[in-house]
Amino acid sequence: WLKPFWFAPPEFCCCPFRCAPSDSGPMPRVKAYELRSKTSKELLTELDEQKAELAQLRVAKVSGGAASKLAKIKIVRKAIARILTVYNQKQKAEARKACKGKKYVPLDLRPKKTRAIRRALKVEQKYMKTPRQKTKASNFPMRRFAVTM
Repeated sequence: WLKPFWFAPPEFCCCPFRCAPSDSGPMPRVKAYELRSKTSKELLTELDEQKAELAQLRVAKVSGGAASKLAKIKIVRKAIARILTVYNQKQKAEARKACKGKKYVPLDLRPKKTRAIRRALKVEQKYMKTPRQKTKASNFPMRRFAVTM
């Protein structure tokens, strides 16, 4: 079983001339908990940096770059996804905070549940009585018997 070229040892590239190691060392993974402590502007700047790096790596891929650069593409893509996820969570949390206590909440912030549950009557609506039902219930209450079966 032969390993494909991207499994080449990290110290050399995949060409037969055994080039020097790549200029950048192993890239540290972006951690979500570290991203959560950053502001939205910092997240967006980091996102731009990661996208620029991804563009460079894709150019290197087309021009026959080192195997280490090809392997890095996946890491950068995952980092971009993490940054976007944290950024979107922050945006949603801010929107929830802004809508708290208001009468109408945007559709994407309402609880999803199911369509049938969303359209069903609320508990207080379900047990409401008309004025006529109320008078009948007060005039003719349930009979109480001394003997129980």
